[in-house]
Amino acid sequence: MLQIGKNAVLEALDSGKNVEKLCVMKDMRSEAIGRILKKARERGIKTTFVDRVWLDKNAAGAAHQGVIAVTSDYKYFDLEEVVAEARQKGEALFILILDGVEDPHNLGAVIRVADCAGITAVIVPKHRGAGVTDTVTKTSAGAIQYVKVVKVTNINDAVRYLKEEGARVFALDAQGAEMYKTDLTGDVALIIGGENSGVHRLTKELADGVIGIPQFGNVNSLNASVASAVVAYEAVRQRIKK
Repeated sequence: MLQIGKNAVLEALDSGKNVEKLCVMKDMRSEAIGRILKKARERGIKTTFVDRVWLDKNAAGAAHQGVIAVTSDYKYFDLEEVVAEARQKGEALFILILDGVEDPHNLGAVIRVADCAGITAVIVPKHRGAGVTDTVTKTSAGAIQYVKVVKVTNINDAVRYLKEEGARVFALDAQGAEMYKTDLTGDVALIIGGENSGVHRLTKELADGVIGIPQFGNVNSLNASVASAVVAYEAVRQRIKK
């Protein structure tokens, strides 16, 4: 949902509404914009500076006054509670970690994959990544109703916690070991990198291993949702076989 204009954005920030992203016109300066930016910083909300054309297009004729906030009513899950619930049910952890996936269509498609593959939860970062918005909800084709999405402040801390809980964590990278030769059964978390930078270096170093999808074409890359589907279903295949 979009909150358009200074008053609507300030109200969203003051009310504690789940603000996924703040979009402010470049070089826009005013007392109200200053208050909005200050409140966004205090709440750790991602701020993007855009041009007037973008704002005009997304405001669809409404008076945006140089600012639009993207909000969501989605209630994120807590990672520790997700793990505890899986333990209580006697289920192996099967988790997707998205490290910097910023395209909401990609996130929605990943959530759809997660539902089909029986993923325990999808972890997204508070910063440098897409959150659950209307676009994500629509792209998921209803899967968002069944998939637990966890938002964390720090992806690396989430990796450390999952390893402490006994999960083996693998980062996906084109140069990694062949995934078909990697044991993906039991408690497993799979890290999928963002559209531009892939999995970050430190996150790779924290992982138990780096695995790759064999590719034979001229364009050696798959988008995040396709890569998620391929590696998730290799894990499914191994679990069914076992």
